[in-house]
Amino acid sequence: MSDRILVLVESNTSGTGRLFVRRARASGLRPVLLTENASRYHWGDDEPDVVAARTDDLDDVVRACANLAGDLAGVGTSSEYYVGIAAAAAGRFGLPGADPAAVEVTRDKERQRERLHAGGIQVPPFAGVSDVDEAAVAVDRLGTPVVVKPVSGSGSRGVRLCGTAEEAVRYAGKLLGERVDERGRPLPQRILLEQYVPGTEFSVELFGGVPVGVTRKHLGAPPSFVETGHDFPATLSPPDEDALRDAARRAVLRLGLSFGPAHVELRLGPDGPVLIEVNPRLAGGWIPRLVQEATGLDLVLETVRGFAGLPPRLSQDVAPRPSSIRFLIPDAEGELVAVHGVEDAAAIPSVVEVQIYREPGTLLARNGDFRDRIGHVVAQSGAAAEAALHKLTPEIRKEP
Repeated sequence: MSDRILVLVESNTSGTGRLFVRRARASGLRPVLLTENASRYHWGDDEPDVVAARTDDLDDVVRACANLAGDLAGVGTSSEYYVGIAAAAAGRFGLPGADPAAVEVTRDKERQRERLHAGGIQVPPFAGVSDVDEAAVAVDRLGTPVVVKPVSGSGSRGVRLCGTAEEAVRYAGKLLGERVDERGRPLPQRILLEQYVPGTEFSVELFGGVPVGVTRKHLGAPPSFVETGHDFPATLSPPDEDALRDAARRAVLRLGLSFGPAHVELRLGPDGPVLIEVNPRLAGGWIPRLVQEATGLDLVLETVRGFAGLPPRLSQDVAPRPSSIRFLIPDAEGELVAVHGVEDAAAIPSVVEVQIYREPGTLLARNGDFRDRIGHVVAQSGAAAEAALHKLTPEIRKEP
């Protein structure tokens, strides 16, 4: 077992979380998870060493790292919620990491937009509010439809398109009434309202401030913004692709995100790219998997290597080829009995993987965000992924 330790401050509970552990071991590192609640994770054969710590407390994270037996090579995380504290802990030990102040500003969507707008980067007209009276004033100024969302968070959680002023104010009150997130952490008592931007949604994946590629994003029906699939690389005209890449690059430069991965979401409107959100982390939704399928570039591995101070290896060994994912999202709530058609879906040419996340007996709820997904299909074209998805039929026993 290696004496060089990579500390992970909490982790994603799905998606890339387990991949961080695997890539750490493949890089000659011993992964150690700091967590307040080890029962949250189900690692299978990938389980790292686990150390209890108050992971919202920087001093306790630093203490836990200092008490480890071995050479502390890096501190990082795969979780949106802990990128700031992981970066700050890395800084305490003089280890590689993002600028904690830059991460703090970026993770607050209101402060992020203020910084970008001041730098001449096109963002939707917006307003941060702390009560329903302020929300009413903001809606009157912004007009409808308007997007109402938390100032922090990920996975489209809490994001809603509101068509009328009454709906927007009512939903603003609901969000402001929430006190903790899904991990039980306190929520800021402030939310963001922004003018709705029509147009196709894309994301630019960057590493070290350099664009790696552009992803076409597919969204479910309003009023939620559930991501139902992705295509990488996106099929775009050269001018549009250049405009998206340039807007994303300028955004991360303006925010000071020069270390490691960044995931920048944009809408391509009639007047060019409008920046929706910058995330100081890898993309979710299995986009890193698509990048690897399409180009051979393993962004999870490069992120792990970056945390440990190892040199990047960002050369792409193949010309980009299409890779797509589509998510299975049931249209009803209730108890999952089974998912039928998995073998038929996997048999379609160009399908790379069919994966179901939920076991029979799981109670399914409609959350309007990433938690609604119960499986996915990865394929070498969007058409093949769509065809395979249509083979999958969730059997759901509705609650009486």
